[in-house]
Amino acid sequence: MCNLYRIEKNPDAIRRLFAGVDIALTFPEGIPNFEPADVHITDRAPVVRWAENAAELVIRRWSWPAPGGKPVFNMRSDGRNFAKDRCLVPLDGFYEYTKPDDPRQKRKTCWLFRPGEGQEFAIAGLLSQHPQVGEAFTLLTAPPGPDLEPYHNRQIALLRPDQWRSWLDGSAKSLDLLGPTPAGSLDVAPA
Repeated sequence: MCNLYRIEKNPDAIRRLFAGVDIALTFPEGIPNFEPADVHITDRAPVVRWAENAAELVIRRWSWPAPGGKPVFNMRSDGRNFAKDRCLVPLDGFYEYTKPDDPRQKRKTCWLFRPGEGQEFAIAGLLSQHPQVGEAFTLLTAPPGPDLEPYHNRQIALLRPDQWRSWLDGSAKSLDLLGPTPAGSLDVAPA
C-alpha cells in the first residue's frame, strides 16, 4: 500500500493542469504555500475537491484515525461505488518497497514510480470529516497494473486528466473509473 508520495508542482502548476482540461480551480482558503516534498501519512498536503460546480484546491491531512487509532491512509476500491466525498490528490510520483533478494539484507529496496513520458495523473481519494483531525483524505487503491505488478500486489488508483471532472463531480460511477493503470503508464527507478 502507498504510504509515501511526492508532490513537486506548485499551486499555479496544478491550476494550469486543471485549466488544460477545462476545470477552473479556485482557492477558497487562499493560495496555499507548500514546497516540493515527500508526503508522509498524517502530513498536510494539497487536494482538489468539488463544491458547487467548481474545483477547489485546499490543504488537508492525509489519513484520519480509525476506531482503533491506526491511520486510514489507503482504502480498497475493488467492487465499491463511492458516490460522494471524492477528491483528487495531485502527485509527481509515489514510492513502493520490495523485500531484498538477499535474506541477510534487512533494508527493503525503495522504488519511485513517476508518470511515463507525456502522462499525467492524480490519485483518486476520499474526504472524511473526523472529530479529532477535521476534514482529511485517504487514497483509494486498485489491483496493480503491469508496470507495478512486479513490485506490489496493490496500487493507488490513478486517474488521467480526462477523468478528473467526472470523478470530482460524481457524474461517473467510481466502478467505471478505478482500476489498474495500463502498461507503459509509469516509469520506475530505484529511489
